[in-house]
Amino acid sequence: MKSWATGDGRRAVLFAARSATALNRLLDVLPVFAGDGRVERTFTLVPGSDFGLEAFAAVEKAGGRTIPWEEARRREHDVVLAASPKGQLRALRGPRVLLPHGAGFGKAISDEGTPQAASGLDPAYLAPGDRPLASLHALAHPSQVTRLASISAQAASRATVVGDPTLERILTSVSHRDRYRAALGTGARTLIALASTWGPESLLRRRPALPFDLAAHLPYDSFQLALILHPNERARLGTLDLVECLAPALEAGMLLAAPFEEWAAVLVAADAVVTDHGSTALYAAALDRPVIAAYDGGDELIPGSPMARLLASSPRLDSPTGLEAALAAHRPGAGREIARSAFAEQGNALERLRAELYELLGLDPPPAPVEPRPLPHPATPRTPAAFAVRVHVEGATVRVERLPAPTTSPAHHLAAEHGTAGERRARGSGLLYRRADQPPAAATHRSAWTVEGWTARVLDDYPGCRTAAVILSPAHCVARTRSGTPVSVRIEPRTENGRVLYADPAAVLSAVHAWLPGRHGLPADLTCVIGGRGFAVSLAAATADEGTREL
Repeated sequence: MKSWATGDGRRAVLFAARSATALNRLLDVLPVFAGDGRVERTFTLVPGSDFGLEAFAAVEKAGGRTIPWEEARRREHDVVLAASPKGQLRALRGPRVLLPHGAGFGKAISDEGTPQAASGLDPAYLAPGDRPLASLHALAHPSQVTRLASISAQAASRATVVGDPTLERILTSVSHRDRYRAALGTGARTLIALASTWGPESLLRRRPALPFDLAAHLPYDSFQLALILHPNERARLGTLDLVECLAPALEAGMLLAAPFEEWAAVLVAADAVVTDHGSTALYAAALDRPVIAAYDGGDELIPGSPMARLLASSPRLDSPTGLEAALAAHRPGAGREIARSAFAEQGNALERLRAELYELLGLDPPPAPVEPRPLPHPATPRTPAAFAVRVHVEGATVRVERLPAPTTSPAHHLAAEHGTAGERRARGSGLLYRRADQPPAAATHRSAWTVEGWTARVLDDYPGCRTAAVILSPAHCVARTRSGTPVSVRIEPRTENGRVLYADPAAVLSAVHAWLPGRHGLPADLTCVIGGRGFAVSLAAATADEGTREL
């Protein structure tokens, strides 16, 4: 049978997105049609949203074929897939399938639709005049069908529970967690993800200083920070303004997760989530990650919703100093149980959704099972260019605690990476270090410092610098002080619970910088305590080969 929509027997499936948030949800559904040449996939932008341009950019980045809205209205479609009931969806010809654009229907938007109605379950959009918008509501949990029935029995009669395709991607990516953490450079640190929704009650609007306050308070070698931000808030500010607003936290090493896929990979990698009332935290709870509440109340959170129950059961963060106590208050399993009230059919969502969609298309599904696509690796955040370093020396044990500079906390010394930190900060640093460079593959004419030459030059050029050092590898450095010969620094990794852990060589150099003055007996063995873990470090006079090594 030929499809009237395409004229060639293929079925026309239109992905209709009104915002980047809705589009990202639809992109997670794509595996349903994977490998099926009988299906034509096109995208259109539903007009009427302040955040529509971000959606169009996201389609372009994904490589989707787009058609203008007016053309989408003229065409016949075998299925129209949408993840928001808002906009002129009724103008699109074909069976409309509606997916949630978040988890749990826990938030009301005060300036649109029906007051106090959950966004996504608003009768003003779903069933105006009791005329259901969708041919199929593909919901994530039976309780959502019950909530839909309370506003429209007709709409509820067209609902079925399939599960949550986005959660499927997250769950199938759990085995990639170590790789995500490696890409992020997390190591043995505790990764804290801050999750902010959009609007006046969001974490970033109400507590805009929290990202940097946490970065300035938490020891860098014990904690890592990431921010998961709602796409609408990105669109409201624009990327440039957003990055400028967050510049202090980003320079302190915080990762700003991209709004499609990367946010979910960061969530898989995270050890805990600090959240407002946005639904991202429900996905963290489904992974049994500790959830810490940072929502200050208001009119948007729907009472009795899964998100409201999750926040009520979670420890609260009032200031950065309370983070470790909040982490200790986590009760394993409690959040996961609440998440079950938002997500049914875990592990089956794409199969169930495919069955429903192919029935609407009048096709038999492909014989191979549908598989959710693992999330790609996240980007590596920047490393702070300078640290304020606290040091405690007790015999051959040196404890180091680093905070990204600047900070108001007292410190033993400032350590900066030469060539990365600005000149003003470099001139105020007691320790300057650099990493050995790899020459560009296409380089023909080049020059290179030797270890001895560079360290001597730095000590000449920077009168305030007491130690110049080169990181040759994760286990090998050379440090030079004003009063002594170059010192070879060898760092032993640490084995812990079957894993090999490596210290940041820059942190070890801070320990050596604090220990060397007044001590002339080499070789020597130190224990450097970094991030609460001890690492064996051996010091010896640098050899001639080490001194003449090229950088």
